[in-house]
Amino acid sequence: MLTVQTFTFNPVQENTYLVYNEEGACCIIDPGCYFASEEKVLSDFITTSGLKPVLLLNTHCHLDHIFGNRFVQRTWGLELHLHRLEEPVLELGPASGQLWQLPFENYDGPRHFLDEGDAVRIGSDELHVLFTPGHSPGSITFYQPVQRFAIAGDVLFNGSVGRTDLPGGSFQLLEESIRTKLYTLPEDVIVYPGHGGSTTIGDERRDNPFVKMP
Repeated sequence: MLTVQTFTFNPVQENTYLVYNEEGACCIIDPGCYFASEEKVLSDFITTSGLKPVLLLNTHCHLDHIFGNRFVQRTWGLELHLHRLEEPVLELGPASGQLWQLPFENYDGPRHFLDEGDAVRIGSDELHVLFTPGHSPGSITFYQPVQRFAIAGDVLFNGSVGRTDLPGGSFQLLEESIRTKLYTLPEDVIVYPGHGGSTTIGDERRDNPFVKMP
């Protein structure tokens, strides 16, 4: 069984997720730790919980979700898994950081590409990959069908959706992703978003003002 631990990091208040099981295996999703104190919070939790990081995953590669990629790589020797269409977004990270006055060193290690239908393994557990573009060209969601939760990055929020005015964004694609990939999941699926509190598929299907069910 998987446990989801949330950390809120960096000036953009991004949600970093640590997903782990009873075996002690864990994956780090969208490490947004920017300050050394935030890196310490993440590493201390992993150490004191007796966890072994086995995967580094990005739902997408906007700067607030990738600040900590390099730290995770250097600390635990993990290589990055992402969608191929996020490569240009990843490479623009440092330039975006300069614009936001948040300079950082980008991840520079090997890249492994994920797509719809893939599964990533955390010990004896796994997360399924859903391709959910729109907020960014290669946004993906990590879905656990047995425990019924989804880590959705900036695709779907509690009462809102991801912005689509950044390069590569498309509201039409975002709406399609939400309708066909997320709203089709069971109503009790918990959605863990990239910012803010969690929600459920049922609540968003009923009440989300930006993408309504027909």
